[in-house]
Amino acid sequence: MTDKSLSAKPHYPILDGLRGVAAIIVVTFHLTEPLGTGHLDILVNHGYLAVDFFFLLSGFVIGYAYDDRWHKMTIGTFFKRRIERLQPMVILGMTLGAIGFYFTDSTIWPLIHTVPLWKMLLVMLIGYTILPVPLSMDIRGWEEMHPLNSVGWSLFFEYVANILYAIGIRKFSKTALGILVFIAAVALAHLAITSPNGDVSGGWTLNWEQGRVGITRTMFPFFAGLLLSRIAKPTRIKNAFLWCSLLVAIVLYMPRIGGAEQVWMNGIYESVCIIIIFPLIVYLGASGIIQSQTELKLSKFLGDISYPLYLVHYPLVYFYVAWISNHKGVTIVQAWPYALLILIGSIALAYITLKWYDEPVRKWLRKKLG
Repeated sequence: MTDKSLSAKPHYPILDGLRGVAAIIVVTFHLTEPLGTGHLDILVNHGYLAVDFFFLLSGFVIGYAYDDRWHKMTIGTFFKRRIERLQPMVILGMTLGAIGFYFTDSTIWPLIHTVPLWKMLLVMLIGYTILPVPLSMDIRGWEEMHPLNSVGWSLFFEYVANILYAIGIRKFSKTALGILVFIAAVALAHLAITSPNGDVSGGWTLNWEQGRVGITRTMFPFFAGLLLSRIAKPTRIKNAFLWCSLLVAIVLYMPRIGGAEQVWMNGIYESVCIIIIFPLIVYLGASGIIQSQTELKLSKFLGDISYPLYLVHYPLVYFYVAWISNHKGVTIVQAWPYALLILIGSIALAYITLKWYDEPVRKWLRKKLG
């Protein structure tokens, strides 16, 4: 995500809008996930690939916004900008997660009833830094590095990618960066095709196996996005927002490929999506022409709420998951009104926090950090 105050360059509103489309699909994924029996039958089966799409968008926008500014910007300045952009919502997201944790009552998380308040507050304070907590402090019992707000794991790896970019990879030539991206693509495909479930899902646990998943899912898309920002020559494409939104939805809503017997087929599908289709979507989005004020306003709205939505929706989803766990046998027909309520509530909460918290705090930080 870029900081608009940095640049007088042409902006890419369609890419902002696509980020919002993907964020809404993430919410629908998390709302259908507890209704499935496993990784084969979740209604929004590939919704988790939105994270890989976010990484690619982030790499593209970081390269576009910062690549030509290093002659007048220090590494410290770069990280001030990133902290200013990312941390306010991280802090709010962890706070909401702690509030939700304190008031949630569910058999699915038996640890909740035994966690002392001081330990929950300590996990929250560590969460504010986006540093992962060890398994010994997993107070929810899902083996998450951020048990108060599950999505924090991807922000941790976002920072890892930003650090790698700032301290060295930004200096790579196009050829060197291309070699890195090729190696990362091979590693990603190998992970997806050979993993026990035939997918890239994972990265949220602080151990060697899940750490490998997280860094592999980060390296290709983020630095492929960076490479794309350097080599792409956008054209002028009409209706790009519509077609790109449809492509994102088709990829993320695609049912499981191959079933339980041939999980490697799903791995191939996900590899193709991340390595080929996502860069194509970003290129088309960057080439798109905004054709009306309505399209511009919609893209701006979706882009503005995308990051707040990502950070505030999961604390609400926890209540929804608890309700499902406390009412065994709930079907999608019974759950959809509650799911719709959570979706609409999450979007409303995202907009409220954007206007009343995120934007004012970022403005204040910009002044304080210079």
